[in-house]
Amino acid sequence: MTQEKKIPFEQICFGLNRQLDEQSLALFLGLFTQEQLLNILIPRLEEEDVTGLVQHLTELLHKHLTEKEYHELFLGDEDHLH
Repeated sequence: MTQEKKIPFEQICFGLNRQLDEQSLALFLGLFTQEQLLNILIPRLEEEDVTGLVQHLTELLHKHLTEKEYHELFLGDEDHLH
């Protein structure tokens, strides 16, 4: 088992300014994607939770990334020709 990096959750604060919101979001997502948490949370999600979350995240990616960025940054497809 790999040791996960400690995330300073006490530094998460939303609503004061955009820069702090962005830093807090990055920390929050880091906490959310910890392997141990995901291993417990995912099996407990209802099918609607899974499909809704995947749909929302996919929509955000397509809204804010170019097709090239999506393929390279998200899919890791550096050979994508579009």
